[in-house]
Amino acid sequence: MRSSRLERVLLVLAAPALALVFSAAVAATVLLVAGFSPSEVIPPVVEFGSSATSLAAVVNKAATYYLAGLSAAIGFRMLLFNIGIDGQYRLGVFAAAVVGAAVTLPPFLHVALIVVVAMLTGALWAAIAGYLKVRRGVSEVISTIMLNVIATGLIAYLLTPGRLAERAEGSNNVSTPLLPESAWLPDIPLGDQSVFGFVPIAVLVGVLYWWLLGRTRFGFELRASGLSLRAAAVSGVDSRRMILITIMMSGAVAGIAGLPQLLGSSHRYGLDFPPGYGFTGLAIALLGRNNPVGVAFGAVLWAWLERSAQMFDLLGVSKEIVTILQAVIVLSVVVAYEFIRRAALVRQQRQVRRLDAVAGMEVTS
Repeated sequence: MRSSRLERVLLVLAAPALALVFSAAVAATVLLVAGFSPSEVIPPVVEFGSSATSLAAVVNKAATYYLAGLSAAIGFRMLLFNIGIDGQYRLGVFAAAVVGAAVTLPPFLHVALIVVVAMLTGALWAAIAGYLKVRRGVSEVISTIMLNVIATGLIAYLLTPGRLAERAEGSNNVSTPLLPESAWLPDIPLGDQSVFGFVPIAVLVGVLYWWLLGRTRFGFELRASGLSLRAAAVSGVDSRRMILITIMMSGAVAGIAGLPQLLGSSHRYGLDFPPGYGFTGLAIALLGRNNPVGVAFGAVLWAWLERSAQMFDLLGVSKEIVTILQAVIVLSVVVAYEFIRRAALVRQQRQVRRLDAVAGMEVTS
């Protein structure tokens, strides 16, 4: 029994180890093809990414990536591909910035209002895709992609002077009004550096994700529906209701993905607010296998690679190598887990055949 448990643990650890080794080999190969020596490039990159300033920046960026990854993971557990995370994230933070700047409340209530507005906006925007799927049979992939485009146009229309935005004096940057200081989350000291005050909230969302999906009846029904809608329906689970609730939950988490930056540094939504978190979240969810701890490691790794890419510029190496490495890591993890899954399946089949042989010998004797 103990040896069998040890074998299962080793199989689980083998997948990320294989992915890491393969990714490192690909990174070294790409550097060699580009005309650089890995032994000369990698050490300064690792040193730069491991500095205190870089680690604080990594944690701040990873908080947003983590929330985007959890948003994607919620959909994946239901076999829903929420490609609209980017639109839900931007609409959520935009609405939160507008509402937050229009009211004055005590600090705790002010931040709570902003979080609620962001979650509701993301959930309602995702609900459109959920409604189209359960009522009209429209694929959520198609509808969420189209909703991303609509969200971009809607924000561009509203983010203009005279509507919901203003132009800073002496600048071409257009943004929502500055949030009152009661809506600013103070940074958390981390040695000589500091991280966004929203980081603990992101961790709390991960804990809630683990508890809701792994320790509640609702989570069991969601996972059962993801495995087979027909089997879940036979068991009394309303599959349409589960699809709508799941995609709204995914949208709600996506809606708060931009709050670490909004409440921690920018304090307004402008043209310079970074897009593209949606597809990053999908990749991180795949990297973390929809597990909250795995998604956290994936978010930190992704943020660390992006931060370390700044050193590539100083060394004269193309930053696109980091993009290649990120894609290779995701692909490596998927392939490695599939390889390990098949190896575990072969191992189980051998054990069954061995038990059948033993049982046959006992019957004949």
